[in-house]
Amino acid sequence: MDSGRTPPSALASRFQQMFPVLSTAEIERVRHFGKMRRFLPGEALIQAGKPAPGMYVLISGRLAVTGRDAVGQALPVAAFAQMMGATLEDMAEVVPGEVLAEIGALSGQPSVSVLDAKAIGEVEAILVPPEGLRALLIAEAELGERILRALILRRVALIDLGFGGPVLIGSVNSPEVTRLSGLLGRTGIPFRVIDPDQDADASVLLARFAPSSGELPLVVIPDGTVLKNPTKQELARALGLVATTLRSDPYDVAIVGAGPAGLATAVYGASEGLSILVLEALTFGGQAGASARIENYLGFPTGISGQALMSNAFTQAQKFGVEFSLSTEVKRLDCTSEMSGPDPVHVLHLADGRQVRARAVVVATGARYRRPEIPNLSQFEGRGVSYWASPVEAKLCREQDVVLLGGGNSAGQAAVFLASHARHVRMLVRGPSLSSTMSHYLIERIAACPNVGVIFETEIVEFLGPPDPGLRGVRWRNRRTGKEEEHAISHVFLFTGADPAASWLAGCGIPLDEKGFVRTGADVRSTGREPLPLETGVEGIFAVGDVRCGSVKRVGAAIGEGAGVVAQLHTFLARRRSATAGARPAEAARSVAPIA
Repeated sequence: MDSGRTPPSALASRFQQMFPVLSTAEIERVRHFGKMRRFLPGEALIQAGKPAPGMYVLISGRLAVTGRDAVGQALPVAAFAQMMGATLEDMAEVVPGEVLAEIGALSGQPSVSVLDAKAIGEVEAILVPPEGLRALLIAEAELGERILRALILRRVALIDLGFGGPVLIGSVNSPEVTRLSGLLGRTGIPFRVIDPDQDADASVLLARFAPSSGELPLVVIPDGTVLKNPTKQELARALGLVATTLRSDPYDVAIVGAGPAGLATAVYGASEGLSILVLEALTFGGQAGASARIENYLGFPTGISGQALMSNAFTQAQKFGVEFSLSTEVKRLDCTSEMSGPDPVHVLHLADGRQVRARAVVVATGARYRRPEIPNLSQFEGRGVSYWASPVEAKLCREQDVVLLGGGNSAGQAAVFLASHARHVRMLVRGPSLSSTMSHYLIERIAACPNVGVIFETEIVEFLGPPDPGLRGVRWRNRRTGKEEEHAISHVFLFTGADPAASWLAGCGIPLDEKGFVRTGADVRSTGREPLPLETGVEGIFAVGDVRCGSVKRVGAAIGEGAGVVAQLHTFLARRRSATAGARPAEAARSVAPIA
């Protein structure tokens, strides 16, 4: 985009950050990480619907850039320009010194473009492949910061516009649309929903793809693939979130779980040269990623959403070369079968049948949302009952009455967030007060919300309505008096704690406490050795974050443990290398010893 013309608005600074023009000296530094390419007039550098080869830096000539989504709708250039305080002319061309790339180029996985970029006249450009881009971001700190900031801002703008990713065709109130929208929103992928009941264009698309009963929603991927009512895993695989190739050689570290603790381990470990794979059954961020706003995290005086914090950490980890496979469940950990030999490894068995080998494993699976004992709960999960409050759910309950069950910090953050969308929020709390379960600042914030009411010593006893179309009412009971009330409610949010996600460790001999949390360090009963502070009872397997027995259930604490375990990983790997090196001369000596 032509950032040589300064937009006449207060947003000029942001526009220039999003579309920086590199100086001659900066371009020379980029050359070390890519190769020069030449293009004839009209030749395409990038084509919408096809994987982009990496990052281009334009050296000479000009590029015409247009955008179109999965169903052929053009990029809303006018809205984009207005958002940036730019003119349409500013958005029409890429000029020498500009960077043409999208943040998906960091992953190294195929990233389908939504842009058409064609040469106007003869063009010269430097093509930097994904591995070169990651190397540039690390080696050239100041220049890398400018480029990375531009890529992040571009992704944020596309998310705000709802352009550039999959198109969902189905009712906005459909549980299936909500389910898939939640995955896309939590993963930071731009998307939009076309509702056949509200958009005339949707009927044309339905006729085009001719779905039968039960096949909605349709999901049209940027490369043209059409999925019919896919599972989350099927959608993730189609979007390239599931790693299609995993190295056959052992990783230094396999991290299971991409919440705050897992992401911190990945960032600090990879930045210190360890080869790292992160496996996550859902999407990055964990429960922290679902927090509407974290206001007591150090360094963010105005607060930050859990989604923004975790998205930044995910990008940061990719910058250092961490490999990710999201929507990838680990079914079993094998701690014994390949522990002999010159390079002992643990084997992780994935739900899709693949295997991963790693010299060390970090368990960072956190905790799963606890399901309260309500008889017909399962009928309404995803049909009016949610375990988190994201912008997707907030949009569905705009100007409606909602109920929130829980009295911890997550419940408080959700109540404050929902208060700006819902007509009225009722918080049902089992205990007599919030003071022992919730941070003081959140209690004050809730008290200041005129449309939030807190009802103590109360529990939900029944959900009302047919499972299809969904929840229509809630009955709750005062635990002290036994009095029951019934109210017309279509949206309930459950924040009733969490249980450790450690069942996949069964059979590996890792000691757990009576609640199922993983024991580490001094908390491990005698095993004939002294484990490192965050090491489990099995050598080379560590645990951090909410899944660990005795951990402080806070985002900051989880990040601290993730950072702290890296030093212990280095200690373990150094010991293992030393033991292996020592074993080789002894084995060689035995092989040449004379026969008596």
